[in-house]
Amino acid sequence: MDTGVDLERLRSWMDEQSLGTGPIENATRLTGGTQNILLKFDRAGRTYVLRRPPLSLRGNSNETMRREARVLAAIADSDVPHPGLIAACGDEDVLGAAFYLMEPVDGYAPSQGLPEPFFSSPNLRHQMGLSLVDGIAALGAIDYKAAGLAGLGKPDNYLERQVSRWKSQLESYAEIPEWDGRKDIEGVNRVGDWLEANRPSTFRPGIIHGDYHLNNVMYRHDRPELAAIVDWELTTIGDPLLDLGWLMATWPDEADLADGGTVTVQPWEGFPTADELIAHYAAQSDRDLSHIHWYGVLACYKLGIILEGTYARARAGKAPKEIGDTLHASTIRLLRRALRWIN
Repeated sequence: MDTGVDLERLRSWMDEQSLGTGPIENATRLTGGTQNILLKFDRAGRTYVLRRPPLSLRGNSNETMRREARVLAAIADSDVPHPGLIAACGDEDVLGAAFYLMEPVDGYAPSQGLPEPFFSSPNLRHQMGLSLVDGIAALGAIDYKAAGLAGLGKPDNYLERQVSRWKSQLESYAEIPEWDGRKDIEGVNRVGDWLEANRPSTFRPGIIHGDYHLNNVMYRHDRPELAAIVDWELTTIGDPLLDLGWLMATWPDEADLADGGTVTVQPWEGFPTADELIAHYAAQSDRDLSHIHWYGVLACYKLGIILEGTYARARAGKAPKEIGDTLHASTIRLLRRALRWIN
């Protein structure tokens, strides 16, 4: 089996770090393709999970790995559910890229199917939804400077930069002659203008996950609580309310349920409404939620533009057409949702 990792070099590095002895055994690739590589293996009676960038590195792949490891180390003693960091290697020469080792998560991904008793219990699914909010409330409560994360991001003018940053991203797709997406997303400029006109005047910086939704968490097998928040590649220092806005943007509502929407967990009955998620966050956070729908609109705008990039690449033959078409439809839905909210 091609693991995508030079196990002999990994073994030598682990020897230097005093991480077990003897051979690496039972190496199993957990994900593949163009995504980050996750490799589960055993050594000297202990199980590890290695995370590294894809073999075809992107420009920021190694820095992203270092940032992920830095944040996981910083939140090690916090209430935030996360994979436990064992060791990190920022030296790209060891395996051809930066990587880190973490503890395996004892949990399941809800997007892969709900086990019993959660499949049969709307009440347990309701609690699952609320625990999703608990995760980002705990993350947003951390003093990032005290945690040693000053310099991880650029909180100054964070909100002021958002629309121009993502508007430029959208405009860059015009460099792909085959991209025809703008005709379907004519509301994008109106959304951007509304965001600029209604931007909150202040915010309190904190750690954000950056891509927070049901596909990026794992739940405990025995109770409706988070086992871990995963996929930290977009983590930074910014406005933690954007994580709640991201949850709002990706959370199914009645309009989505009518046309299939972006629902990734079935059955859906029992999960809280978006308003219940907001109220649950407010009950445990001292952050000002008076502009929370602005953050939801921003998340729709930002995520829609990000997804449109894959559609543009698909039109140019650089990504699968089926995936591009699916994500383009999601962009349209996200912008329609934003327009409903600003109306």
